[in-house]
Amino acid sequence: MKQNIIGRKREIQELEDLYNSGRPEFVVVYGRRRVGKTFLVRELLGDDFAFYHTGLSPVELNPSALKAQQLQAFHTSLVRYGDTHGNIPLNWLEAFDRLTQLLENKKQKRLIVFIDELPWMDTDRSGFITALEHFWNGWAAGNSRIMLVACGSSTSWINDKLVNNHGGLYGRLTSEIKLSPFSLAECEEYYKHAGLVIDRYDQLQCYMIFGGVPFYLSLLKKGLSVAQNIDRLFFAPNGALRMEFARLFASVFTNVDDCMAIVKLLATKRMGFTRKEISEKLGLPYGGGLTNTLRTLIVSDFITPYVNYAHTERHTYYRLTDMFSLFYVYFMDKRHSSNSTFWQNNVSSPSLNAWRGFSFEAVAFQHIQQIKRALGVLAVQTEVSSWRSDRVVDGAQIDMVIDRADRVINLCEMKFCTDDFSVDASYDKELRHKMTVFAEETKSKSSLHMTLVTTYGLASSPYSGRFQNVIIMDDLFAIS
Repeated sequence: MKQNIIGRKREIQELEDLYNSGRPEFVVVYGRRRVGKTFLVRELLGDDFAFYHTGLSPVELNPSALKAQQLQAFHTSLVRYGDTHGNIPLNWLEAFDRLTQLLENKKQKRLIVFIDELPWMDTDRSGFITALEHFWNGWAAGNSRIMLVACGSSTSWINDKLVNNHGGLYGRLTSEIKLSPFSLAECEEYYKHAGLVIDRYDQLQCYMIFGGVPFYLSLLKKGLSVAQNIDRLFFAPNGALRMEFARLFASVFTNVDDCMAIVKLLATKRMGFTRKEISEKLGLPYGGGLTNTLRTLIVSDFITPYVNYAHTERHTYYRLTDMFSLFYVYFMDKRHSSNSTFWQNNVSSPSLNAWRGFSFEAVAFQHIQQIKRALGVLAVQTEVSSWRSDRVVDGAQIDMVIDRADRVINLCEMKFCTDDFSVDASYDKELRHKMTVFAEETKSKSSLHMTLVTTYGLASSPYSGRFQNVIIMDDLFAIS
């Protein structure tokens, strides 16, 4: 049924190779919530499931009986696939022992065991990881028919408990597949597949809201404009995504409040903040707790660290790169408007234009390969960062710095426009100032190429020659 899967060519090939390997395989498929992990595995391998179970979301469970409720759900799944034991397992060792017995009686050539939302099953002091280790090391790893596929949205849990496990599961994973949101090109493919007629300008705006998350795209309704869809999903009283932000964080993170506070802070500044600044502004201790929280947000693809160009790692900044979170903080957090057509009424407002500028920059950072392709330097080694002056009072800064091994540095300016961008005398002066300060402070000996990344193009003017390269919206839709 893989004809229903948009994109994911590399992941499909890897899963098919693992299926046909003739060896026991322990595969983890992980990534941001709503990114399509379950859909991919079910569409590709669902016909061959020997056992399939989904962990229960702890958000909806009785906090005093988490382990018992997860075990009861696992028992129900065992029975569905043929287990004849009448009693609910008392612990996870018993539960996995019953799974082993169930699988031993299956006659299939390949026994695919798919456990979805695995992190939710690992409740406090439940012994779940010990039982999983025993199941794999004690039986499954010696059975060439077994293909264990584990999924989870809690990327930090996956990293800590499976990918970087230092106990009984150390080195036991045979493959790890991290599923990322769609690129612009994959989103365009999805729209065509779904019969949605959306031009690239509006596709770009959709990306700036939904961030290429397939589930969010699936909620778009044919026959409505993008603005109408946004109002329907976010601003209508019962909008499907009106409460998504809180649900998203509650389902993925254990320290929800700290994670949300950091994301909301980073949404206020395009170039982000240093760890020290985050600690001071939020009143969070500077130590290991903050380090772990930042790491959790990074591996979950909500924020991205970068080093200010020509500085050391002590100048690491953290930037918000989850498009959905950026949109939500800008327009939904603390907003209690009863205007169900807010977006349609404000499409040209200053607040929307400011958000578009911020978001367009984030989109560009998620399409570095497409930008390199447009520059003709795909094969050239590059380092990508941002830069802001430490000395100049007016805060000279460059949105994106592409430092190339061929001794050229592209200084990229991001401009989201409804038409060709035009350079006037004032902006030309600003560009010259940025280049001068950058050259003086970084002491770079490379050639500096001022580069425009914009929607439609560059209008001809006496100052348009300031830009050596122009990258337009269509370039970002290239297949990487």
